[in-house]
Amino acid sequence: MRLDGFGLFVDDMAKMIRFYKDVLGFEIKEEENTSNVYLVKDGTLFLLYGRNDFEKMTNRRYEYIKGLNGHSEIASIC
Repeated sequence: MRLDGFGLFVDDMAKMIRFYKDVLGFEIKEEENTSNVYLVKDGTLFLLYGRNDFEKMTNRRYEYIKGLNGHSEIASIC
């Protein structure tokens, strides 16, 4: 099985952009006030979605673990 994409729904996009850029070393060109960030690392797609923006885009409300900035979703092709 190969991991094709990894999505992370975030409350504080600016904080997550700084984390992925400053701590993990991703090159990110988006501004900190953006809605979505698309990153590729070693052939794997990483997506950062603002929780509120994603809910508006899908016209659906989701439940998240309280107190965490990020919530993970994993997609793969079998």
